[in-house]
Amino acid sequence: MQDFQSLCQFRRSYRKYTNEPVEQEKLDYIIRCALMSPAGKRMNPWHFVVIKNEAVLRQLAGCRTYGSGMFDTAMAGIVVAADISIIDTWQCDAAIAAQNIWLAATDQGLGACWCHVYQRDGAEDLVRKLTNLPENFTVLCVMSLGYKNEERKPFDFEKLQYEKVSLID
Repeated sequence: MQDFQSLCQFRRSYRKYTNEPVEQEKLDYIIRCALMSPAGKRMNPWHFVVIKNEAVLRQLAGCRTYGSGMFDTAMAGIVVAADISIIDTWQCDAAIAAQNIWLAATDQGLGACWCHVYQRDGAEDLVRKLTNLPENFTVLCVMSLGYKNEERKPFDFEKLQYEKVSLID
């Protein structure tokens, strides 16, 4: 396991993957981390659908006009949805869970990328059709996963925007 700062530094958006399957043990680890995500009033509105089926993954590549092409090569994906009927903080709760997925994937040596679905024309309809989600669930995003087939530089500390930080002393 990496230290947390390194994990954040090396967490990048990867959109190209090799054809090596993602091991079930790694997916189990990622889901455990997602299930430990904090949530408002501990209502845990999130719901995750793990997709390993390549035909379904390739169909996800068409859920958006731009921004979903990484599913052309992804070897796994995780739909991050939430039951919007139980708490009004569902978007925040689901986003935190998606970030846990991203960091856990990075920790496991995988690449990952967020594909935003919520309120994107037709995207949720396709994801819902492919996953049979109940009506009370809304899809926030789908995370693509796989072994990286592209190089990305770690985050450059020199580019940190400290001007966006205020201090009240």
